[in-house]
Amino acid sequence: MADTADTALTANVGAFDEPFHQIDFAHEGVAAGHQTSTGISNEKLGMWTFLGSECLLFGALISTYLLYKNRPGTITNVAGEVVGQVHDRISEHFDILFTSASSFVLLASSLTMVFAVVAAQRNDAPRLRLWLGTTAGLGAVFIGGQVYEFTAFVREGFGFTTNVSTSAFFTLTGFHGVHVTIGILMLLVLLALSLKGRLPFTKSESVEIIGLYWHFVDVVWIVIFTIVYLIK
Repeated sequence: MADTADTALTANVGAFDEPFHQIDFAHEGVAAGHQTSTGISNEKLGMWTFLGSECLLFGALISTYLLYKNRPGTITNVAGEVVGQVHDRISEHFDILFTSASSFVLLASSLTMVFAVVAAQRNDAPRLRLWLGTTAGLGAVFIGGQVYEFTAFVREGFGFTTNVSTSAFFTLTGFHGVHVTIGILMLLVLLALSLKGRLPFTKSESVEIIGLYWHFVDVVWIVIFTIVYLIK
C-alpha cells in the first residue's frame, strides 16, 4: 500500500515538474532577449522612442529656419544694441555643387552601414570592422566639408549673430552636424569593441541599433538639404 502511494506521489510530482521547467525556460528566454509586447527588444524600442523625439526637435528647427530665412534683419542684444550689420541673405551665397558632393558622401555612408549590419548578423568580424570604419570615415568627410563651409561663410561676413537668417541656418545645420559627430563616435566605439573581441555575434543587435541612428541622421539631412539649399 505504501509503495503504491509513493508511486502515485512520484508520478504527480513528475507531471508538475515538466511544466515548471518549461515556465522557467520561457521566462529565461524572455529575460535574455529583453522582449517587449511590441516584439522588439527594450534597447531597440528605446532607440525608436529617442528618434521620435528627435523628429520633433528637427521639425521645430526646420520650421524656425523657414520662418526666418527670408528675414535678414539685424539682431539686437538684451541691451538693445545692434549685433549684426549684414542685411544680405546667407542663402544667396550657398555653394550648391560643393554641398551636393558632401551630401552624396553622407548618403553613401548609409549603404556602408547596411553592410556593417549584415556583417554583424553573419558574425563576419573582419568585414564588420571594415564597414564600420568606412562609415565613420565617410561621416568624418561630411563633417569636414561642413566645417569648411561654415568657415567660408564666416570669412564672407556671415556669423551666427550676423542676422536672423544666419542664426537660423547655423542652428539647424549645426545641430545636425553635432548629431553626425555623435554617430561617428558611436561607430568608433563599436569598432574598438570589435577589435578587442567584445562585440560577439550575440550582441549584433547593438550594431543594428546604432545603424538606426545613423540612417536617421542621413534621412534628416535629405530633408534639410532640400529645404535649405534647393528651395529658394
